[in-house]
This record gives sequence, C-alpha cells and structure tokens, in this order.
Amino acid sequence: MALGMISTKEGWPRRQEKIRRFRRVLLLAVVFSGTLWGQSHPFTVNDMVALDRLSDLQLSPDNRWIALTVRSTDLDADGGRTDLWVVSTGDGEKRRLTTHPDNDFSPRWSAQGEAIYFLSERSGSQQVWRILLDGGEAEQVTSLPLDVENLLVAPNGRRLILSLEVFPDCADLDCTVKRSKEQSQSLGAGRIFDRLFVRHWDRWKDGRRSHVFLYSLEDGKVLDLMAGMDADCPSKPFGGPEEIAISPDGNWIVFTARNAGREEAWSTDFDLYAVPTDGSSPPRCLTDENPAWDTQPVFSPDGTRLAYLAMTRPGFESDRYRVMVRSWPEGKSEELAPKWDRSPSNLTWTPDGRYLLATADHLGRHPLFRLDARSGHVAIIEEGGSVDSPAAGSNRVYFLRDDLSHPSDVYSATLDGDGLTQLTSFNRDHLADIRMGRTEQFTFSGWNGETVYAWMVEPVDCREGRKYPVAFLIHGGPQSSFGDHFHYRWNSQVYAGAGYGVVMVDFHGSTGYGQAFTDSISGDWGGKPLEDLKIGLETALARYPWMDGDRVAALGASYGGYMINWIAGNQPDRFRCLVNHDGVFDQRSMYFSTEELWFPEWEQGGPYWENPETYEKHNPARFVDRWRTPMLVIHGGRDFRVPLDQGVSAFTALQRRGIPSRFLYFPDENHWVVKPRNSIQWHEVVLDWLARWTAGGGGSQSD
Repeated sequence: MALGMISTKEGWPRRQEKIRRFRRVLLLAVVFSGTLWGQSHPFTVNDMVALDRLSDLQLSPDNRWIALTVRSTDLDADGGRTDLWVVSTGDGEKRRLTTHPDNDFSPRWSAQGEAIYFLSERSGSQQVWRILLDGGEAEQVTSLPLDVENLLVAPNGRRLILSLEVFPDCADLDCTVKRSKEQSQSLGAGRIFDRLFVRHWDRWKDGRRSHVFLYSLEDGKVLDLMAGMDADCPSKPFGGPEEIAISPDGNWIVFTARNAGREEAWSTDFDLYAVPTDGSSPPRCLTDENPAWDTQPVFSPDGTRLAYLAMTRPGFESDRYRVMVRSWPEGKSEELAPKWDRSPSNLTWTPDGRYLLATADHLGRHPLFRLDARSGHVAIIEEGGSVDSPAAGSNRVYFLRDDLSHPSDVYSATLDGDGLTQLTSFNRDHLADIRMGRTEQFTFSGWNGETVYAWMVEPVDCREGRKYPVAFLIHGGPQSSFGDHFHYRWNSQVYAGAGYGVVMVDFHGSTGYGQAFTDSISGDWGGKPLEDLKIGLETALARYPWMDGDRVAALGASYGGYMINWIAGNQPDRFRCLVNHDGVFDQRSMYFSTEELWFPEWEQGGPYWENPETYEKHNPARFVDRWRTPMLVIHGGRDFRVPLDQGVSAFTALQRRGIPSRFLYFPDENHWVVKPRNSIQWHEVVLDWLARWTAGGGGSQSD
C-alpha cells in the first residue's frame, strides 16, 4: 500500500505501523535495488548489509534437526533483527520458527528435542522463552528482574543454566535491582573507582559481574553458583556459553573465570572452576597450577573426562591454546596432540567419545579438525573456507562454513571428511544477480626468507589488457588472519565490486602458521610485518599484470590502523592514499589509556616505564615529520580498546602538517562499526576517498 493510500479511518497506532512498514520497504528497495529488478551487478556494501547471517548452530538430540540464529537487516531500526530457524539434516529443508518483531536468539534444545528454549526481548526485557519444534506461539519461561545473558539446558531438562549481571556481594536479585536504581538516582553523576578496570571495550564498569545461575523449571527458583566471586562468567567482552559446561549427570557445572582481584586489567589467568549444582559447596579451582588462560570446558558424553583449552604463558592472550583432557571428577590434566602447532577453538566431543572436534586458523583458512581422544592423532575434516559451530551427530558432523566469495551456510560431512554436503542456501536470492571477484591464494618469501601466505581478489569483470587500482588491506590483531573468510567489516568483495584488486598479506605475527610465526611480531611491530607487507605487495604486482602499481591505497584497522600510521612515516611515498580505522598513533599514551594492559605489556615487554625503548622504537608519533600521504582517519566514540584520542591525534598531526586528510567519527560505535547505516556510510566514505586519490575504481587501458 502506498503511503498516500493509508486510510484516515484507521487508528493512529495502526497508521503509524503502516507508515513504518512503508519506510522499511522503501529503504530496503534502495539497498536491494539491483537485486529487486533482476539487474546483474557487482557486489556492493548494500548487498553485504542485506545478507542473512547465520550463527549458533545447535543439533537436536535425535540428530534430525538443526536450530540456528539468523540475523537479517532492519534499516528502519538501524540494526540486526534475529530469528530462529530450523533446518532438516536429511534434506536441508529450512523453516523459520519465530517471526516476532523483537529479537529471538540463542536456541537451545529441550532434553527430549520436542521444543527449543531461547532468549528474547519480547517482554520488554531479555528473558528465556520456549517454543515447540512444530511451531505455534512461544511461551515465556522466566520473568526475572534482570536480563538473561546466556542460556544452557541441563541434561535432565528440569533446570536451565543462565548468566545474569549482579553485584557479587548481593544475596539475591532484588538487591542488585535496588542498588542499580540507587546508583541511577544518586545526587551527582560522578562515579568513584578504586581499581581497574574503569571501562572495558565499550562499557564503563559499575561493579556488576556476570554470574552463572541455576534456574529451576519446576519452581522458578534461582541459585547463584558464583555467589561472592568478584569475577565474570562468561568473560567480558566476548565470552559466551562455551565457557560453561554441565556434566551429563547434571551434578556439576564447570565454568571459566578470572578471579584476579586488583590485577585483573593485566592478568590473563583465567581458571576452570567446578561447583555442584545443588550449591552445597563453593566453586573449586581446577587449574590453579596454571597461571595462564584455561577455558572452554566440555564433558565427554559418558561424563568420565573433561576436555578444555589451555595456554601456558601468563599475560599473553595470543599464546597457543593446547587441548587438555583430564579424568572426571579427579585426575591429572594431560595435553592431547602436543605436537599439533595450531591454536584451536570450538571444542566439542563426538557422541561416542572417540574424537574431539575443533576449528583453528591454518594456512590462511579456518578448517574443521578431528582429534583422536586417546592417541591425539589430528586429521582435517573440512579444509576449505572458514568453519564455525561444529556439532557432531551419530554419523555426520554439521557446521557453518563460509569463504571469501560465499556467506555462511549449513554444511555436513562424515567424520572422515567425505561427502561434504551443503544443506542450505540462505542467501541464494540475494546473490542470484551479483557478480564477485575471483580469489586466489599465493605465497612468497618474506622476512628472513620465510614463507608468507597472502590472498588476492580480482576486481569484478577484470579484463585482460586493463590496469586496475589496488586496495591493500592490512589486518588487525595483530595476531589474527585475513584468510578465506566472508568478513562483514572488511569484506574484500566490496572493494572488488568497486573495481579494485585486493591484496591481503598474513605477515609475521599472523595466526595459523605455527606459534613461532605468531610470536615473531611481539616487540617488533614495525619491523618484520612491514617487510612482509612490502615484499607481498610487490610480489602481487609482478604476479598479476592487471594490478596498477602506481595506484595503490593501503587500509587497516586496529593494529592495521597502527601500521597505516607507521607506513605514513616509514614508507611515505609508496601509496596514493591511506585509510586508518581505530589505529594506534602514540604508543606511550595508548598504554596509559587502553583497558586490557596485558596486551601492550606483552607486546612491548612490560609497562611503559620499565621498557620505554621498545614502545618508542616503533611509535608512529615519532615519525610525524615524515608524513605526507593523504589519509582518512576513522574512529568510534565508544572505542576503549584504542581510545578516541588516538584517532584525533593522528588527524591533528595531518592537519597541522597540511596533508590532505579527513576525519570520520562515529559517536555510537566501539572498536568496530556494526550498525547497518553506519556500515554503509563507512564504506561510502572510504570508497570515495580511494576514488579521489586513485582516480576511481575500474580499469584503465594499459600502455
């Protein structure tokens, strides 16, 4: 119905809703215009924002169904809207289970598999709801005075495991509600802190902690299993239900927490704690012998073994995770596959207890691995692309998979890695008329002659005999990877669709190439990585004659943004322009303003006052006198990891030196840009900047 056709006889609330629907359709029509009219076109940021995003795959007890969360774009609300879907493991038939306007997410199967528990905001707060597999109306399960943050279902089906944010010294939930209200109604707006953290990621601390609770479905009673602990589980800001495990007999819960007291801001000493579900004794530390990170506990199906991940070096968040297994309830932890030089995640058991499954970065990809739980033998089940959320059935393993050219979908394979089957094509209609660039991985001899891996993406419709500008993308971390993954903030196909060739180098410090390779960047931020980047770019230019070496732009975020600032002073004449998102500008001020101090202390060899030489050796602020390359600086106002002043300082330096520059500020974003409208604006501004200095995307006739 057109806006002018809305009846004036309808009630005002209904008229408002129709107006909102019309606006939503209009906005989506603008975003999806190429697809709506069946016009084939290169991939754009609008296409990327429009895609459905799959997460949190959960296999039903009878192995017949998969539940998952699907996020779609709601431009009207400027956010993502999440719903629950179920997929048949037999034929891939998919069905949308929830359609409520509010977000539904975190599906967890009931013990018998006839229903799904999930989290939803439908009641005005985030609570647990339940819906039958066959559909129908969902029913609210919890009505707690606090938002429920995480959800697990106990094996007997009579209890739920939840996480709630509470004041750790409060005896009940009402105490937390009362104190929160008192804080909000205090006479002044000032806040007093006696220790770090004062803020973390994008939130100021207020004294509350995320605690694990047991909720009885029979009488609605809640029990704080971490009562009195001044610690979080799940950990902040990225921990989830993978940090909590319940034994198959339902008698024990094992969880991850860092109980570090005043040292929290510079400690990575996360431990596993075991607590009886009847609350008869306080949590007992299982890993106090290890001063480094222990996490992701998972019980074997028969309850006789506990597997988990452990680092060995305190203070280093990018140390290699080792797979540990111990007998339950008492036993000594032993490392499984000690010679496997990869750092796994997504740890889970097969139903027969014979294998553990895990994913890990590996040579520019993120495959699915199988570990023999007795011998430690490691094999790859699925090597291509990036795998997430593996779940093992009786005969097959199910998982989400994506790659540089395809967003995530549900796949299955045998435990031997045979018979890979794609079960869903959630974005088939969105992608039907979209053209993407060809991708290719290549290697070269980087620093010290060591092999370095990289990816290339061709511009869409790349034509022989033409030259194309290059977008040189530099990953953050720095211990991470720009691999075979469909990224929603740094998606190479957006640049390929705009007419740019893309080069991404996994320089020294990247993950997936052995721990020694990852370690090599610490204390040498501006050394080996820059040499790899230089050699990698020149290798790509020689390998792909369609790349125009005179029209190259370099872009990066976080550590990648640091590298942009470092390049500005140490390779000032190589690039036509630079893009720096949330990058470190001044190592000294960064140390004293960031939140997780263990990161700079490990990377630079201690606190600033103990080792200022390392901080200053690779400090971009020292080389501002050499800056002359045009730079776009972008920063989020809620970024406490690399605080806003780092971006403002870089822009100040550029402006004071008279260098062409722009500053894009997002007051409502943190270290990442995640809101759909902001993402579209981000890409439009970035691509406009690149076009301005590289004479636009697209090919030019070669000489």
